[in-house]
Amino acid sequence: MDGAGIPRVTKSKWSLLILAGLVAIAMPCRAQDAQAVTCGSVRDESAVSESPAPQPPQNPGQTQPAPNMVNTVEAGESDQEEIPRKFVHWNEYEGPYFTIRAGMGILYEFAGYAQDNQSKEQFALSPGFKLRDFRFLLRGSFPKFKRPVTWSAGIMYDGLTHSWLLRETGVMITLPKPWGYVFVGRTKLGFSLNKVMVGYAGWTLERFTMSDATIPILGDGVKWLGYNQKLGLMWNVGFYNDFLSKSQSFNLYHNQAVARVAWLPIHSDEKDEILHLGVNFLYGSSEENKLRLRSRPEAFPAPYFLDTSTFTASLSRMLGYEAYYRRKSLLFGSEYWFDSVTSQSGGNPVFRGGDVVATWIVTGESRAYNTVGGFFKAVEPRNPVFNGGPGAWEIVWRYSNTNLDGGTIQGGKFWRFTPGVNWYLSKYVRFSVEYGYGRLQRFNLDGGTQFFQSRLQLQL
Repeated sequence: MDGAGIPRVTKSKWSLLILAGLVAIAMPCRAQDAQAVTCGSVRDESAVSESPAPQPPQNPGQTQPAPNMVNTVEAGESDQEEIPRKFVHWNEYEGPYFTIRAGMGILYEFAGYAQDNQSKEQFALSPGFKLRDFRFLLRGSFPKFKRPVTWSAGIMYDGLTHSWLLRETGVMITLPKPWGYVFVGRTKLGFSLNKVMVGYAGWTLERFTMSDATIPILGDGVKWLGYNQKLGLMWNVGFYNDFLSKSQSFNLYHNQAVARVAWLPIHSDEKDEILHLGVNFLYGSSEENKLRLRSRPEAFPAPYFLDTSTFTASLSRMLGYEAYYRRKSLLFGSEYWFDSVTSQSGGNPVFRGGDVVATWIVTGESRAYNTVGGFFKAVEPRNPVFNGGPGAWEIVWRYSNTNLDGGTIQGGKFWRFTPGVNWYLSKYVRFSVEYGYGRLQRFNLDGGTQFFQSRLQLQL
């Protein structure tokens, strides 16, 4: 029995039934992609006039390409961007006062390991399959308002804690041009492009270790975001409080202020090219003057390789950069930041970390970019497997490095090299395989670990 009072074997069977059901539903819908009738991605209707009209497919099995740049955003855009429109007859309601669109997602993973002797002394790792998460998503709008007002709600089953969590939930209000949008509710903080992206759309299975250790995945508060197309300038400013999230596992701070500004010196939909240069700042006051930073080794079933343990700390100030260049099917990027912590007992430590990534979509597709949110969207194959095509194939290379040793705090140092392959069978089905090699310096040991990982991902 787990904390919810449900036998684990029952949960295992339940997760497999969900997986089988989603596959059964997904395959018939893929056959409809050839007609491009009901399985398109969800966007704000105002985006139609700001993006070039899609061209007719070159063959019956080829889907219509999505715009490479999207200049609008809805509530829950980063967390729920792939909810299909009219996927099945029951997933959408359009009434005179409000609209509702429903979607689901599931991640099922495998991780195996090969350790040297020092790594075995640090941690005992066992291979296995695991349900990562299952989420149910809702979003919609209020048509009666003069200016667009959209809403989102998400509930996720966390395979680690065997509990249900409230995901990105709130209301997005459109301000008069050029002032952008205001979101009120639970949302992504806005620090780091890779963190803002929905996990289902990421190029690797996990975000890099510094990201997971220092940035809460969500926050409750108010966020102002927008984009000035003439200047090529994107901004995001948010203020958050933990009065609703003290008991949540993602909570790190009592209060947070986050600012993110990005400049797009190159942003051409016609040339399918974009250069994104951004800077991030976070100011956080600790809950009860305590702080704990920790991260898994970019493998969800593994234990926390990096862990500062709980120490006395009052404030954190984070500053870092993000730089990404995408030219058609090639993408290069890097992020790095410093976390300066006010802790007299801990010697006022400064932690640091980041990554470098390169991806190539062999089949020629490119990742669309949202200018308002400042993030890349998921890959959409032009020739889905279920229409007789090859899908989309993406080769990924990433190196990450994190140092949680600072002052008198010894949280460990970890780097990892990760090549991988993503196969997008359709815009709703993805299969990924990764190999990773990482080294952990902790417990006065320097251990090396090889990681063998795979994931089946479904979104309906």
